[in-house]
Amino acid sequence: MEEIEVEKGYSNKQTAEKLRRLAESLEQGKAFEIQVGGQRIYVPADARIDFEYEREDEHHELEIEIKWKSK
Repeated sequence: MEEIEVEKGYSNKQTAEKLRRLAESLEQGKAFEIQVGGQRIYVPADARIDFEYEREDEHHELEIEIKWKSK
């Protein structure tokens, strides 16, 4: 299968809107649809969500990873 990697930065307002929609989908046990850099992504309701924190000297990074397998 073809490997795809898309990364896109958004404004704080856009990020809050996307996270709000994700949170609502999680609470309702529903699938989530998001568009990142022109790529439409369908996230199933049973996807696994991990938080990852890294620190190297004065640089900090917090990632929210959403993982699932194709069916």
